[in-house]
Amino acid sequence: MNRLHVQELLPFTQTREGVVLLDVREPWEVARAPLVVEGARTLAMPMGDVPARRAELDPQQPVVCFCHHGMRSAQVVAFLMHQGHTAVYNLEGGTDAWARQVDPTMPRY
Repeated sequence: MNRLHVQELLPFTQTREGVVLLDVREPWEVARAPLVVEGARTLAMPMGDVPARRAELDPQQPVVCFCHHGMRSAQVVAFLMHQGHTAVYNLEGGTDAWARQVDPTMPRY
Protein backbone atom coordinates (compact mmCIF):
# COMPACT_ATOMS: atom_id res chain seq x y z
CA MET A 1 0.00 0.00 0.00
CA ASN A 2 1.21 3.49 -0.85
CA ARG A 3 1.54 5.65 2.25
CA LEU A 4 2.10 9.35 2.68
CA HIS A 5 3.28 10.95 5.92
CA VAL A 6 1.35 14.09 6.91
CA GLN A 7 4.50 16.19 6.55
CA GLU A 8 4.86 14.97 2.96
CA LEU A 9 1.35 16.00 1.92
CA LEU A 10 1.97 19.65 1.05
CA PRO A 11 5.11 18.96 -1.05
CA PHE A 12 3.24 16.07 -2.72
CA THR A 13 0.37 18.35 -3.79
CA GLN A 14 2.79 21.04 -4.96
CA THR A 15 4.79 18.72 -7.22
CA ARG A 16 1.91 16.87 -8.88
CA GLU A 17 -0.99 18.20 -10.88
CA GLY A 18 -4.59 17.29 -10.19
CA VAL A 19 -4.16 15.74 -6.76
CA VAL A 20 -7.48 14.81 -5.16
CA LEU A 21 -7.74 14.62 -1.38
CA LEU A 22 -10.39 11.99 -0.77
CA ASP A 23 -11.96 12.60 2.63
CA VAL A 24 -13.68 9.34 3.60
CA ARG A 25 -14.92 10.58 6.98
CA GLU A 26 -18.57 11.05 7.87
CA PRO A 27 -20.14 14.47 7.12
CA TRP A 28 -20.15 15.51 10.80
CA GLU A 29 -16.38 14.85 10.98
CA VAL A 30 -15.70 16.87 7.84
CA ALA A 31 -17.76 19.77 9.24
CA ARG A 32 -15.94 19.65 12.56
CA ALA A 33 -12.38 19.53 11.21
CA PRO A 34 -12.03 20.18 7.46
CA LEU A 35 -8.65 19.50 5.87
CA VAL A 36 -7.85 21.97 3.10
CA VAL A 37 -4.53 21.93 1.29
CA GLU A 38 -3.68 24.58 -1.28
CA GLY A 39 -3.16 23.09 -4.72
CA ALA A 40 -5.37 20.08 -4.15
CA ARG A 41 -9.07 19.44 -4.64
CA THR A 42 -10.82 17.92 -1.63
CA LEU A 43 -13.66 15.50 -2.31
CA ALA A 44 -15.80 14.36 0.62
CA MET A 45 -16.98 10.80 0.07
CA PRO A 46 -17.83 8.78 3.20
CA MET A 47 -16.22 5.35 3.19
CA GLY A 48 -19.55 3.59 2.72
CA ASP A 49 -20.27 5.61 -0.43
CA VAL A 50 -16.99 4.89 -2.20
CA PRO A 51 -18.08 1.75 -4.11
CA ALA A 52 -21.13 3.51 -5.56
CA ARG A 53 -19.26 6.75 -6.31
CA ARG A 54 -15.96 5.28 -7.55
CA ALA A 55 -16.64 6.57 -11.07
CA GLU A 56 -16.07 10.12 -9.78
CA LEU A 57 -12.37 9.28 -9.48
CA ASP A 58 -10.00 9.03 -12.43
CA PRO A 59 -7.90 5.84 -12.00
CA GLN A 60 -4.82 7.66 -13.33
CA GLN A 61 -5.23 10.74 -11.13
CA PRO A 62 -3.24 10.96 -7.88
CA VAL A 63 -5.58 10.43 -4.92
CA VAL A 64 -4.66 10.83 -1.26
CA CYS A 65 -7.25 9.18 1.00
CA PHE A 66 -7.63 10.28 4.58
CA CYS A 67 -9.88 9.88 7.59
CA HIS A 68 -9.52 10.60 11.30
CA HIS A 69 -6.67 8.17 12.11
CA GLY A 70 -5.93 6.43 8.80
CA MET A 71 -7.74 3.12 9.27
CA ARG A 72 -10.82 3.73 7.11
CA SER A 73 -8.74 5.43 4.45
CA ALA A 74 -6.35 2.44 4.35
CA GLN A 75 -9.32 0.21 3.55
CA VAL A 76 -10.44 2.62 0.81
CA VAL A 77 -6.92 2.69 -0.66
CA ALA A 78 -6.87 -1.13 -0.78
CA PHE A 79 -10.29 -1.15 -2.44
CA LEU A 80 -9.33 1.47 -5.05
CA MET A 81 -6.06 -0.31 -5.84
CA HIS A 82 -8.00 -3.54 -6.35
CA GLN A 83 -10.26 -1.61 -8.75
CA GLY A 84 -7.28 -0.50 -10.86
CA HIS A 85 -6.30 2.86 -9.39
CA THR A 86 -2.55 3.19 -9.63
CA ALA A 87 -1.73 6.46 -7.85
CA VAL A 88 -3.65 6.19 -4.60
CA TYR A 89 -2.09 6.88 -1.20
CA ASN A 90 -3.12 6.62 2.44
CA LEU A 91 -2.41 9.65 4.63
CA GLU A 92 -0.83 8.05 7.69
CA GLY A 93 -2.39 9.15 10.94
CA GLY A 94 -5.17 11.06 9.19
CA THR A 95 -6.50 14.39 10.36
CA ASP A 96 -5.43 13.70 13.92
CA ALA A 97 -1.77 13.46 12.87
CA TRP A 98 -2.22 16.52 10.63
CA ALA A 99 -3.54 18.54 13.58
CA ARG A 100 -0.74 17.36 15.89
CA GLN A 101 2.19 17.63 13.49
CA VAL A 102 1.32 20.17 10.78
CA ASP A 103 -1.57 22.47 11.70
CA PRO A 104 -2.17 22.87 15.44
CA THR A 105 -5.08 25.24 14.72
CA MET A 106 -7.10 22.39 13.23
CA PRO A 107 -9.71 21.13 15.71
CA ARG A 108 -9.10 17.66 17.16
CA TYR A 109 -11.86 15.27 18.13
